[in-house]
Amino acid sequence: MPLRLIFMGTPDFSVPTLLELVAHGHEIVAVYTRAPKPGGRRGLQLQPTPVEEAARKLGVPVLTPKTLKTQEALDEFSAFEADAAVVVAYGMILPQAILDAPKLGCYNLHASLLPRWRGAAPINRAIMAGDETSGVRVMKMDAGLDTGEVVAVQGKSVAQIKNSTTAVQLHDELAHLGAPLMATVMGRLREKKRLTLRRQEDETKVTYAAKIDKIEARIRWDKPAIEVLHHIHGLSPFPGAWCELQIDSQPVRVKILRCETVAGSGEPGTVLDDRLKVACAYRAIRILELQREGKGRMQAADFLRGVKVEPPMRLS
Repeated sequence: MPLRLIFMGTPDFSVPTLLELVAHGHEIVAVYTRAPKPGGRRGLQLQPTPVEEAARKLGVPVLTPKTLKTQEALDEFSAFEADAAVVVAYGMILPQAILDAPKLGCYNLHASLLPRWRGAAPINRAIMAGDETSGVRVMKMDAGLDTGEVVAVQGKSVAQIKNSTTAVQLHDELAHLGAPLMATVMGRLREKKRLTLRRQEDETKVTYAAKIDKIEARIRWDKPAIEVLHHIHGLSPFPGAWCELQIDSQPVRVKILRCETVAGSGEPGTVLDDRLKVACAYRAIRILELQREGKGRMQAADFLRGVKVEPPMRLS
């Protein structure tokens, strides 16, 4: 018999897991997601989340409660009589009463190698910190922040992070690693096989992936080039690491989306050649892709056709 599942998720990252569970024959009795937000060109239209859009296409009931802490929310959740709940980047804390409602428990897919990078922005933080690997874990949820026991399950769950890896690339890879992993866990529950759960490692190995603050996005050229690269790629494409460039004697904000480290030295932020080589505290970066404020993303060569950038200009 297929499991009766409640699925809880919000962004693009969640969608592959929802589709994978459906493909494995599970019955998704309800989808919980965040409420639509204003969007569109004028910010007047309500934009449903990617998970809501996917659920509507599947014909699954969608709920967007503002809170799960009321008795009404608990009664509504419990009425679905779900065997289990699957949570993937939902964006709301589940109170203990909700965690206790499904008879087989609630299971979360998290985009890090727990206990490293618990919290809201594990993909960004892993790249920004210069980690060499990332991955996905399925845990049986408890009331803590990503503190639940990890389910031991076979399948590829680790991804390599190269210096060329951006947040969006790692996001997509982990989303597609996590979907079959969660399907395997739900498959074992359907077959009434016992799950092997292990406690997360000692607290000395815990790190927290705090939500990205916009104030962090400004590029610090007084850092070594490799740290500047990790910062840029960890925020690419959103919210985007940025600096200011003088164009027609006016400061213009420019997001740097991709770069590489190269040999070079000079005052941090100084342009070293006519191909967007910029000095850092140690070595330099070459900008490969960028986005001028109010414009679309561009390759560096295309940008330079319209804007002259050469020594001794500086980025700030």
